[in-house]
Amino acid sequence: MFHIFQYRPLRLITQNSLSSMCLKLMLSRPVAFARIWKSWFSSHSLLGDKNIILMGPPGAGKTTIGRIVGQKLDCPVIDIDDDVLETTWNMSVSEKLKDVGHEEFLEEEGKALLKFSASGSVISLSGSNPMHAAGMQHMKKNGIVVYLDVPTTVIMSRLKSMEVDRIVGLSPGNSLKDILQFRKQFYKRWYDVRVLCGEDVSTEVIAEKVLDAVKRYQDSELETFISTRSSKSGRSMEEDSHKYFSDIVVQGLAPDGGLFVPERGLPKFTAGEWQGLIEATYLERAEVILERCIHPADIPASKLAEIIGTAYGENFSCSKIAPVRHLAGNQFLLELFHGPTASFKDFALQLVPHLFAYCIPRSCNYLILVATSGDTGSAVLDGFSRLHDTDKQRIAVMNFFPEDGVSPIQKSQMIGCQKENAWSVGIKSDFDFCQTAIKQIFTNSDFTGFLTVEYGTALAAANSINWARLPPQIVYHASAYLDLVHHGIIPFGSPVDICIPTGNFGNILAAFYAKMMGIPIRKFICASNDNNVLTDFIRTGVYDLRGRKLITTFSSAVDILKSSNLERYLYLIANEDGQLVTQLFNQLENQGHFQLRKDLLEKLQQDLVAGWCSEEDCLAAIHSVYSTTGYILDTHTAVAKVVADRLQDRTCPVIISSTAHYSKFAPAILKALRIAEINQNPLSQLHLLSSYSALPPIHWGLLETLKKTGNGDHQVCTADMSVLMYHIETLIQNHFM
Repeated sequence: MFHIFQYRPLRLITQNSLSSMCLKLMLSRPVAFARIWKSWFSSHSLLGDKNIILMGPPGAGKTTIGRIVGQKLDCPVIDIDDDVLETTWNMSVSEKLKDVGHEEFLEEEGKALLKFSASGSVISLSGSNPMHAAGMQHMKKNGIVVYLDVPTTVIMSRLKSMEVDRIVGLSPGNSLKDILQFRKQFYKRWYDVRVLCGEDVSTEVIAEKVLDAVKRYQDSELETFISTRSSKSGRSMEEDSHKYFSDIVVQGLAPDGGLFVPERGLPKFTAGEWQGLIEATYLERAEVILERCIHPADIPASKLAEIIGTAYGENFSCSKIAPVRHLAGNQFLLELFHGPTASFKDFALQLVPHLFAYCIPRSCNYLILVATSGDTGSAVLDGFSRLHDTDKQRIAVMNFFPEDGVSPIQKSQMIGCQKENAWSVGIKSDFDFCQTAIKQIFTNSDFTGFLTVEYGTALAAANSINWARLPPQIVYHASAYLDLVHHGIIPFGSPVDICIPTGNFGNILAAFYAKMMGIPIRKFICASNDNNVLTDFIRTGVYDLRGRKLITTFSSAVDILKSSNLERYLYLIANEDGQLVTQLFNQLENQGHFQLRKDLLEKLQQDLVAGWCSEEDCLAAIHSVYSTTGYILDTHTAVAKVVADRLQDRTCPVIISSTAHYSKFAPAILKALRIAEINQNPLSQLHLLSSYSALPPIHWGLLETLKKTGNGDHQVCTADMSVLMYHIETLIQNHFM
C-alpha cells in the first residue's frame, strides 16, 4: 500500500505562553475564548491529518498549484499521475492509456487510488480520477476536495498549446469540449469547496485562493447572522444573537423584531471571477454564487447543487431560466416569470422549501406562515407542495392574502395551488395588516411557546423577511448583467442601471447586494404605483404613513405601504447601527413616520432614484409597447417601464425587471388593449388573450392551474389577531395531530 504519513506534535499551551489578557478571557468568557482559539488553531494547523485534494479538468494547473500550496504549508505534495500511477505501473500514463484503452484505464486508475493512503498532504488528482466512484469515496474519507473550476474555453486553449494527447475518452467521435462538459458532473459530485480560476490569474494567486477556501470550509464561525436591530456595543460571542444560515432559514424573523443579515457582509467576487461565469449556464452561475452565500457546514456544496437542479431544472418553461430580452433603445427586460406560478417569486420559492427541509431538525413539525400581496402566496404554496412526501408530513404552509386586494386570477391561482400541506386564507383587510399580523405572531412568545409545547410545532416565515429569499434573487440580477456581456451589448465593467417595480423592497435590495458582490450597477430605479410612499421617502428622506390609505391598483404586488426589506438597506447605509434602525422603525410603528439624517439621505440618493406611475399611464404603456413591438408587459413591468422612461439618462443600458407574466392580470391587460367586453371568468380571459398571438405566449403553468381550480374553496376570516391564531391552531391540529 502506498502510504505517506507526517507526524507533527501539537504544542502544549501553558499559562506562561498566554498573555494575561488571553488568560483572563479564557477564565471569564470561555465560549468566546474557545471560538477565538479555534480560529487561531485552524490557521496554524490547516491540515492536521487531513489532505487537501486538488481536483479539476486536465490543464487546470493542479500539479503546479499543489506544489505551491505544499510549500506554503510545509507539507508533502503528491501528484497522482507522477507519484502514484506511473510508480505503480512502471510506465507513463500515456503508455498505459494506449496499452489498455479508455474503459480499462479508468478501472486500473481507480484500483490504484483504492490502494493509496496519505495524511497531512496536498494531493493533485488526475483529470479522470473523479470518474471512479469507489476511488473517490476512498480519497474523500481523509481529505477536503477542492475543485479548480476553470472555464472550458480556457482549458481547451491550454490543452491545445500543451499538445496534450492522453485525455481519457478523447477519440474521433468525441470532441474535447464534449469530454470536458461530460466530466463536470463528476467534479460536482465530489468537491467540498470550489475555487474559480480565471484565464489571467497566476498560479500563486490561485494557491492563496485554495488556502482561503479551505480555511472557510473549516471555520463556519466566520459566517454568522445578526439582527438589523442589534447594537455593536451589545454584541458578544456569548450572545444568542449570532445565528448560522441553517438557523435563520428556519427562524425567519429575529427575536428582537429585526431582520437577519450576514454579520461580516456579503462575499466579494473579483472581476476575473465574474468574467469566468460569462459563458456559464444559469444553473452554473447559481451554484457558484449560492455556494459563496451559504456555508458548506450548513448545506454541503454537492447537496446545494442537487437542490438548485431540482428547483430550476424542470420547473421553468424557458431553458435560460431568466432570459434577457431587448425591448427598445437601451432598455432590456429581465423576464422573471417562466417559473411554475408566473412571477419572480418562483426563483426563491422553488429553492427555499428544499433548503428549509434540509436544515430543520427532524424532531419537530413546522408551519410556514406567509403574507402575500398577490404573487408570493401561490409561489410558496407551489414550492412547498413539491417537497418529498416525508417532508410534507412535517412541513405545512398557511398563506394569508387580502381577500379583496388581489386580482381574480391571482386569487384563483392561490386557491388552485392548495395541496394537502398548503392552504390559503383570505383576510378582510389589506396586505400591510397581513404582514404586520405575521410579525406580531412571531414575536408573541406565549403563543409560539404554546404551539411548541402542546403540538410539537414551530412557526417559520417564507416572506422576504426571511434572509434565504434574497440570495436566489441576487443570482438573477448578476446573471442578467453577465448575459448582456455575453451577447456583446456591453464589455465587462461597463455599468448598467436597474429599474424594478418595488413594494416590499426585497427585489431591489437583492440587486443592491449584487452590486456589493461586484456587479457594476450604477443606479437603482425604484418604481412605485399610486402607493408611492417609497418614492416620497427616496426623494425627501421622510417615511410617512400618517393619513395614507392603501390604494388598490392594477399592480397589486406593489400595493404596499410598509416596506419590510427597507430595514436591511438602512442598516447598511447607517454603518450597521442597529440602535438607529431600532429607533427609526419603532417610531414608524408607534408614530407612523420617521425621517433620515441628512448624511444618510445623501448616501441613499447616491444609490437610488425613484418615481411613480398612475393607473392611466400604466395601461397606456402596455398599449404602446404592444402596438410598437407586439410584446405584452404585465402591469408591474409597465409601471417600471414608465418610470424608467422618465428617470434614465440613456447613457447606459437599463435592465427592467419583468416581475410577472401579463396573463396573471388579464382584466387590466384586456382593458389596456381596449377590448370592449371582458368576461369575468379568469379562464375565459386567458383564452381571449391567447387569441392575440402575443409575445410571450400565455403562461403554461397558470393555464393548467386555473383549469384545475374549478369551484375550489378557501377560508376567509376577519382582520382580528385572535381569529388568525385560532385558524393557525386549527390547521396544526388537523395536519400534524
